[in-house]
Amino acid sequence: MGVLGAGLAGSRAFAGSDNSSQAAPQASPDAPPKIKEYRTLGRTGFQVSDISCGFIMDEGVIRAAYESGMNYFDTAEEYPGHHRVLAKVIKYMDRKKVFITTKLEATKGETKAGFLKRARKALEELQAEYVDCLMMHCPEKAATLKDEGFHAAMAELKAEGRVRHVGVSQHGTFWFRDPEETMEKILLAAADDGRFDVFLMAYNFLKRDNAERVLEACGKKRIGVALMKTAPIAIYYNLKSRIEALEKDKKEVDPLYADGLKRYKEKYDAAQEFIQAHDLKNPEQIRDAAIRFVLGHPGVHTACCQTQTYDALNGVVRLSGTKLTVADNAKLEAYREGCGSLYCRHACGVCEPSCPQGVPVNTILRYQHYFAAQRREKEAMGFYANIPGVRADACRDCGAPCEAACPYGVPVQGMLLVAHDTLSMP
Repeated sequence: MGVLGAGLAGSRAFAGSDNSSQAAPQASPDAPPKIKEYRTLGRTGFQVSDISCGFIMDEGVIRAAYESGMNYFDTAEEYPGHHRVLAKVIKYMDRKKVFITTKLEATKGETKAGFLKRARKALEELQAEYVDCLMMHCPEKAATLKDEGFHAAMAELKAEGRVRHVGVSQHGTFWFRDPEETMEKILLAAADDGRFDVFLMAYNFLKRDNAERVLEACGKKRIGVALMKTAPIAIYYNLKSRIEALEKDKKEVDPLYADGLKRYKEKYDAAQEFIQAHDLKNPEQIRDAAIRFVLGHPGVHTACCQTQTYDALNGVVRLSGTKLTVADNAKLEAYREGCGSLYCRHACGVCEPSCPQGVPVNTILRYQHYFAAQRREKEAMGFYANIPGVRADACRDCGAPCEAACPYGVPVQGMLLVAHDTLSMP
């Protein structure tokens, strides 16, 4: 069995897994698709839909997700306006049958009173008496997991019945220089800590090595697992037009800048040829296979999807209860071989210590992913504008040591230059 084959249906030999499931009733052929499988969300005991609802700003789409049988809804203090959008739908829900999570960043030096104030504001915005899980949002270090103010606040909120479980989310740190600790290190420390019942983490068919040990630890300790970043298949912009535009405007193109874009374009063109040769032209097929892949892991309980339209929502709901086929697996293998170098792995950061300028590579390319793949354009541009210190414009006259350090062959410099042009506010 190949690397991706571990996600095939039937591969359930995973130590300590309690990922039991139950089937949902079948809908009529003409009805909108319904969730078909529910799984036990670790030690919470909640029966969670295998496909769940991530950051969606359209209240109609969120309500349709609920009506499809989705019962896990994720939000965060950091998602602009999302608490209030979700609140409009919560009032229609059978509250006992849904699992609502929100997240707070653990900022350095925050007091118990500060966390309580922010948590209560989140509850007020959600118009909810309680949340099923309040997560520490993307802690930068394992030491942050021990934050006394955070845990004291969680204990008080639990005693009040305002919070039922505590969790942690991680898709890579927000370090802007020297990313010392990986997602794996932080989440393994969270598993050992024992106070976190649910993890929200990045995992997909192209990025497995930083998550497999975490999934194993979650199975042994009965921690609930929700996933994000499950389908890393956005095909990035063709960069030829950028060079042509610069030349047309008679602007001088730094040779290092041109070389970085050239390396990226060569990878892009090769990927396009591969896509044609291996009949990978339908991105929805690759996405579907990618989601089936992660759901085939016995340690995974639900995959959060950010579908912004009704058609996209129906597309992912149809995946509920389905299994990865041999044909699906072949497409993923082919995509990984031909296009894998166009994906900057979430929660990686291996290349960042090699950067002489301290550019936060993984963070910037995550913001580019928000812009290009998740249609969060304004938010992504705002995040980019608020990066402290150097940004990707520093890459224009650099020899690209990041590319030499990348173990996946990603044309990092060219991707960063495009990200800068895409995310910079006019």
